Amino acid sequence: MSLKGAVLFGQSGGPTSVINASAAGVFLTALKHEEITGVYGALHGIHGVINDNLIDIRQEDMKELELLKYTPAAALGSVRYKLRLHKDDPTDYYKILDTFKKHNIRYFFYCGGNDSMDTCHKISKFMKEVGYECRIIGIPKTIDNDLMCIDHTPGYGSAAKFIATTISEVILDAISYTKSRVTIIETMGRHTGWLAAASSLATINGLGPDLVYIPEIPFDVDNFIEDVARLYRENQRVIAVVSEGIVDENGNFVLEKSENVEVDHFGHVHLGGVGYRLANEVKRRLELQTRVMELNLMQRCAAHLTSKVDVDEAFTFGKKAIEQALKGVSDSMITLRRTRMNYKVEYDVIPLSEVANHERKLPREWMNERGNNVLPEFVDYALPLIKGENRLKFEKGLPRFAKLKKIKV
Repeated sequence: MSLKGAVLFGQSGGPTSVINASAAGVFLTALKHEEITGVYGALHGIHGVINDNLIDIRQEDMKELELLKYTPAAALGSVRYKLRLHKDDPTDYYKILDTFKKHNIRYFFYCGGNDSMDTCHKISKFMKEVGYECRIIGIPKTIDNDLMCIDHTPGYGSAAKFIATTISEVILDAISYTKSRVTIIETMGRHTGWLAAASSLATINGLGPDLVYIPEIPFDVDNFIEDVARLYRENQRVIAVVSEGIVDENGNFVLEKSENVEVDHFGHVHLGGVGYRLANEVKRRLELQTRVMELNLMQRCAAHLTSKVDVDEAFTFGKKAIEQALKGVSDSMITLRRTRMNYKVEYDVIPLSEVANHERKLPREWMNERGNNVLPEFVDYALPLIKGENRLKFEKGLPRFAKLKKIKV
């Protein structure tokens, strides 16, 4: 199973607060193996591979590579780029092959979500077709928690911890007054409600939201107004959490009814702003004061609130990727499954074809009958993922994050 050659690692899609922990797992493990002749990072994901824009990880300081474990965002730079099918346009594929041959890349690891696993799978198939031996493994990453064939994805636990903490703080602020506003908090979540549902973790301290709306359940504005009116009469305040990707009964984004939206390279609609649309409905119909909060990028880059479980698992994903590739595994993604209710996990591999371009939805049975709040079954699932705190290194009162030299190959 021994294959002598270099390792190449890239990052793709929306960054997370722990994506660099996976990078650290790859780099620090790869540097220990004699059969690995070089360790490289691709700047801005697959773009860096296509354009031969690589950095030499062997020239980085070890202490900086260690700090990657606690550094948010994509240290190598990320990208959203969809490879066309090889039969439609082979141009990018042959550029990737040229880069691989030039640097004797025999191990390629790509860290990302659904679309990134699709990229991995396409490259893997192409390399087999042209007869170039290269072991290709996907490393999961997404705060959306929507990858198939895995209990949960690295990045989700920390995002959930940040959301639940922020919700608690907002609620404490709201109850400082005898009469408050209707507060609408918008989370990320294009097609799934895992992030919005995470707000309910605050219920364990009695500080959960009053209402939670997710994309898996068709959203009805009239029902929303009815829910808000009832709860405001009872409590003189309402905290509602809504996913940016909620849709109506026809599957259309609620946001699209009032906004001209753009799309990215993957054809995904740029979302954000649905909270303001709903706030306007509350003002117009109920004549109540409103406040809107978009948690936005902080959901994925709040390193000060990362979960220790999440960081440790993300690092292990990178480590396992190297170990599996050295054993001969390819065209696969590292996965994990929960083995005990008191939270134990096991790592494994799954074919990329079973993961690419599929989405895992939040189970309907974890939402109440009306579809406007989360049930305890979800809390039982998610609570172990936010456990533990990380001791960040501080300098002059601020976190000290990794500073890579990024010396070009």
